[in-house]
Parts: sequence; structure tokens; C-alpha cells
Amino acid sequence: MEKRRRDQDLLEELVPAELFKAEIRAWAKRIGVEPVAITLRPMTRKWASCSSAGRLTFDTDLLREPATFRREVIIHELLHLKIPNHGPVFRRLLQAYLSEES
Repeated sequence: MEKRRRDQDLLEELVPAELFKAEIRAWAKRIGVEPVAITLRPMTRKWASCSSAGRLTFDTDLLREPATFRREVIIHELLHLKIPNHGPVFRRLLQAYLSEES
């Protein structure tokens, strides 16, 4: 997912990395996918990425973002384990999972 500057004044408290990873694992189970690895590291151009081998990498800056935005990034990357592109099926699934939580 491409990283863009966020225009939000109110950011949540720093989320511990292990709690963030637990959130990713919970969503993975819900979606029915199993990441090979989950890594957090500073990224300059993207919020996250998914390798073709099933490795997910998330930007450490996400730990300071609002829960709703973190959830969107998590679901986006996990869906890439099922659908490697951003086509219509991917977009429909993303919207379906995001609307479940609204």
C-alpha cells in the first residue's frame, strides 16, 4: 500500500508492536489467510507490502496511526495473499471487510 502523508491532527497512542501483530493475525484468521512472516520496519514510500512468498512488511509509523487506518492497511495487505492485484474483485473484497467494521 502506497504511503502518503496523512492530514490528521489527532493520532492515537503508540500501539505496542506485539499488539499490532496480534491484530494482523486476528484479521488473517478472519480472512482465511496465513502470512509466512510479519515484519515491522521503517519504510519511506509505502505503509506496507506483501511479497509473492507471503511475507508481510508494515511501516513502524503505522503504530502511531489511528486504529481505523491501521485496519485498512492490514486488510489491504492480507487480501493480497489471496489476490495479488488491485482489480475489481480485490476492491470489492476490501470494501466488504471494511464495511463489516463500520
